[in-house]
Amino acid sequence: MVREGSSIDKALAVLEAIAEHHRITDIAAATGVSKSTVHRILQSLVEWDFARTDGNGGYEPGPRILTLAGRVMSRFDPARQAATALRALHERTGFTTHFAIRSGDEAVYVEKLEGRRPYQMPSRVGMSLRLYSTAIGKAVLAQLDDDEVRAIVARTQPVKLTPNTVVGEEELLAHLVGVRAAGYAVDDEENVPGIRCVGAAVFDHTGQVFGGISISTLAMDLEPEALRELAPEIVSAAREVSLALGAPTTLTRR
Repeated sequence: MVREGSSIDKALAVLEAIAEHHRITDIAAATGVSKSTVHRILQSLVEWDFARTDGNGGYEPGPRILTLAGRVMSRFDPARQAATALRALHERTGFTTHFAIRSGDEAVYVEKLEGRRPYQMPSRVGMSLRLYSTAIGKAVLAQLDDDEVRAIVARTQPVKLTPNTVVGEEELLAHLVGVRAAGYAVDDEENVPGIRCVGAAVFDHTGQVFGGISISTLAMDLEPEALRELAPEIVSAAREVSLALGAPTTLTRR
């Protein structure tokens, strides 16, 4: 719903509504704008090519929206969009903070903020990470259906990196059930001995999993339970990053 008397708000609300609604009556109901005002706004949007008639008495997004979206996406930098939420998480926890995006059967770090500790994590921007053995990776896998996870496992052939690494297909699928239920994933020395991480998934403007964020520390600094106590911070930050990337506000966990 929009503020009464705000012409710009009404126009923007109608523009957003035509992504899901086509009839004037439905757009008016979704926005709280009167049908006569919706009709006037739609006429202007059609003139500017931001909307067009669908041939059945309704309206749909116009070609100018696609042109504008293409220009924006060509300059889109996920790390820059996520910067505010990542810095806030880093300040709140003091641990090394990572942001990685999915790239096929792995993920790639696009941002790293070093923790306030007398040591550095052995990670770097541009470095790829496994999906099955890392907190970010498992958070990503938990948002995929079982068949897709099986296909990834078949292609990547997980290997035992540490005594804690989960490598069996069925064992991994069972583990991901817990990740989905919790809303976050923990890497308890599963990828690199002596390092613990907790991570949560990040979603893009389509509502699909895009990557994830995490915090990392040496195992001697934080016991698993203490790490899990920080999970709400990571989940909250992941939601902020998702919203910064244009994800729907009604995201639900699998």
